[in-house]
Amino acid sequence: MRSRRDVFKVRKLRRIYDKSQDKFSFHVEYETHTELTERTVEVAEAFGLGVDDAQRFPVLNAELKITPKDVVLITGDSGSGKSVLLRAIRSDLGSEAIDMSEVQVDVEKPIIESVGATVEEALELLSKVGLNDAFLFLRKYSQLSDGQRFRYRLAKFLESEKQWLLADEFAATLDRDTAKIVAFNLQKLARQQGKAVIAATTHDDLLEDLAPSVHVHKRFGEEIDIKYYPNQPAAECSLLQQMKVQGGTLDDWRKLSVFHYRSHNTAARRDVFSVRRRSELCGVIVYCYPFPQCAGRSKVLPKMSLKELNQRLSVISRIVVHPKYRSIGLGEKLIRDSLPLVHTPYVEMIAVMPKYNPFAERAGMRKVLVKEPPKQALAIAEVLKGLGFDVQLLGSQRYVRGKLDGLASGQIAELRTAFARNPHPCFREPIGADRYGSGSAAKVFREQLDKADLERLAKLVRIVGVLLQTKVYLFWEREK
Repeated sequence: MRSRRDVFKVRKLRRIYDKSQDKFSFHVEYETHTELTERTVEVAEAFGLGVDDAQRFPVLNAELKITPKDVVLITGDSGSGKSVLLRAIRSDLGSEAIDMSEVQVDVEKPIIESVGATVEEALELLSKVGLNDAFLFLRKYSQLSDGQRFRYRLAKFLESEKQWLLADEFAATLDRDTAKIVAFNLQKLARQQGKAVIAATTHDDLLEDLAPSVHVHKRFGEEIDIKYYPNQPAAECSLLQQMKVQGGTLDDWRKLSVFHYRSHNTAARRDVFSVRRRSELCGVIVYCYPFPQCAGRSKVLPKMSLKELNQRLSVISRIVVHPKYRSIGLGEKLIRDSLPLVHTPYVEMIAVMPKYNPFAERAGMRKVLVKEPPKQALAIAEVLKGLGFDVQLLGSQRYVRGKLDGLASGQIAELRTAFARNPHPCFREPIGADRYGSGSAAKVFREQLDKADLERLAKLVRIVGVLLQTKVYLFWEREK
């Protein structure tokens, strides 16, 4: 005996373009239909229903008006028809749209190599979706968590020329905090790029963060509720409203330092502030005493003694945000809310990431100078390329030492000569040139360079990798 089977589908969908309003109207007719089987006939007869009654189905007519720049949220219980509507719209849009599940990924390539036409473009795209961790850049898609994979697919969509992004069971596999963060970023980035999003979900907790301009709530049967709102981005992620910046401790920094790409050690610390969501530690910012010299400082401050600098100037040395809460503006909040709490009238920051993500400027700091790599580092980099080094991998201790171990003695001598001809103050300490020897600084540097073993040469090469980064100098002054 055959079993009963329900068929739920969109019977008709017509898309009409209203040029005056730049809007599409989707005219939808739903139908439900029960197939006639031996068992359904038997049930119909048992309850006194005629065959025609058993086959009867309701038709729902609905009109959904959306533009190619709207953010649409479709909610409703499982089985209410959300996915059916989404598939019908997807079919109608054809090559203009792409579903999140259709985004092509290379699972075995580091994600930095599989998005964007250049390294800068890749860093910008990945940072926008919250994958702004130096370690994550080097991971393969297959090594990412579900939440990170969702964010990566979003970056791939933003890179595509598709106008419409559709997502069924939107963020259904993610924990609800991550789902809210992803929803917030999706609407923000789609609106920035003038693209449309249509997301369907059974969850009812994403309305605030997705901030839809069109909300469709599909109930069982013929009932459907469609609401229209101004197409404006959410002001901030709902989770950010639950977070507060307060005084922190060095222990706070130690707990989150594992998520920072640079050394866990910091210079002489002056202040530490943390941001918490109730009892959960979400981020830390560390302020330190200033270095004696710094490019860009002379453009904003008069010449001061070291004592004066220590009294009047602090440096943002480290900012780290828990990976879960990245891309919702928490780094910006850490800077903006902690600056008034620092005990100096001036604050400076030198970093690489502000080149790709101006979060410090949004927090109230002023970009003063973009510092290009010094000529010494560029000259040595050319020699390294000639010796077979990939300069993008100079930050890897294992890679650099492996390459050095494979060089002939004449090639090692060529590398020593390159460093001798292009001395930089940052090269002195790693080989002991600031502590040993006599005579001029240049002579001491050459003497120590000649004695340096491969381990110390590897340190110099990695410093070249750091110097090759373009850094931004930012400045903040307390209002008088």
